[in-house]
Amino acid sequence: MGLVITPLQTSRQFNPLVQPLGTLQKLGGRELVWRFDGGDITSDGGALVLKKLEERTGIVRRFAACFEDYRSVKQIEHPLLDLIMQRVFGLALGYEDLNDHDELRRDPMLAVALGKDDVKGEQRRRKQDRGKALAGKSTFNRLELTSPDYDGSPRQKEANKPETKKIVADPESIDALLVDLFLEARGQAPEQIILDVDATDDLIYGKQEGRFYHGYYKDYCYLPLYVFCGEQLLCSRLRRSNTEASADSVEELEPLVARIRQCWPAVKIWLRGDSGFCRESLMAWCESEGIDYVFGLAQNARLKKQIEAQMTQAAEQYQQTQAAARVFTEFLYATEKTWSRERRVVAKAEQLDKGANPRFVVTSLSAEQKPAQELYEKVYCARGECPENRIKEQQLDLFADRTSTGKMWSNQLRLYFSSIGYVLLQTLRRTALAGTELEKAQCGTIRLKLLKIGAQIRVTVRKVWVSLSESYPYATLFARVLAHLEAGCISP
Repeated sequence: MGLVITPLQTSRQFNPLVQPLGTLQKLGGRELVWRFDGGDITSDGGALVLKKLEERTGIVRRFAACFEDYRSVKQIEHPLLDLIMQRVFGLALGYEDLNDHDELRRDPMLAVALGKDDVKGEQRRRKQDRGKALAGKSTFNRLELTSPDYDGSPRQKEANKPETKKIVADPESIDALLVDLFLEARGQAPEQIILDVDATDDLIYGKQEGRFYHGYYKDYCYLPLYVFCGEQLLCSRLRRSNTEASADSVEELEPLVARIRQCWPAVKIWLRGDSGFCRESLMAWCESEGIDYVFGLAQNARLKKQIEAQMTQAAEQYQQTQAAARVFTEFLYATEKTWSRERRVVAKAEQLDKGANPRFVVTSLSAEQKPAQELYEKVYCARGECPENRIKEQQLDLFADRTSTGKMWSNQLRLYFSSIGYVLLQTLRRTALAGTELEKAQCGTIRLKLLKIGAQIRVTVRKVWVSLSESYPYATLFARVLAHLEAGCISP
């Protein structure tokens, strides 16, 4: 059966026996009539882009390989790859909840994107499932809630009941996949990379496992750890919030850095983070591994006293110009108890309309490598774009904060799904959207302009016809992206 994409040109023939709904309205000399008789129409015509992107990159397929499926082959209607792909595509299309899939399972467009032969579900085994080609919320619930230590036993260990949750994720394989996708996307080894490490709040939904109150965020939340290199995600780890931002960062970074150096032995690695990561354990580890770092440093009385002259100078400049004034300086500094040695600290003495604004960073880079002002303004401040905006993108557009199950490990799995959804759309942005008006668009904008397209689906004996809306304003861009993906000139 072939797949044909055409503009929707033929007008709909309405059945005169179908009564119009609602109150009649007049548009000039015409009567406005609306009915639910349009046939199979979807708002997700752009799922074709996701289908072609996955065919070219295999990102979701490789993600699915990180799961072990213990279900009986004879009883499987929805193969593991279909389940994983439906969940990831659903997130990319804006469907964050498992409940959404009870309606999406009827959408032939998503079935087309998954490569289903029976896109309308007419050949399902059970009569009650016919017309629903895809999996519903109950199937996905069993996928997400499988215990991480499940060993394939047909019965539950404690209750001696039949076990229905039989798909197990391998976190180590998923972690390695994120790094591998990053390495493959870069192709040739760069001379230097900057790894951004950051933590953020993920508000919880009730009395879930790992529930703690965080004083800084003033709410009950998780504290996930992210590692980015530019726009590319290398690590997403869900953690309890009864710890500091840098907790377990060395443990997360060690295998990540080892994998990078295995592929790129000569690459120079810089690590960048805010003051939450300015800890002796992390800095000492970087120094022992030959990794340079730039971390924010929380101000204190000793640091402020060190730059009193520069603060006075900045205040005088502000009085003269009535414009924000900055003066940079640097010095060697060590805490009284926690640091093992003195380290270079760069200070920004700044005077603003609202008052003094001193800031400090600590670094292993020498003044010859990066002068004070350049280090602060060009290196440290760049973290506002990456990773902070990328974390917002993943949480707001890919629903990384939809961690509403009762268990930490199942919420970690949801974070993985969101992460792969982000990687998929970031790959689209980096490759097929390069040189277009969407090359710097956020994932939510890409979804709105490229994926959410009205389309009619018609299934005949030989073809599946996808008729896209003629009034779609980005038709030229859509055609260009599909042509780029058809050409196959992209990497994961």
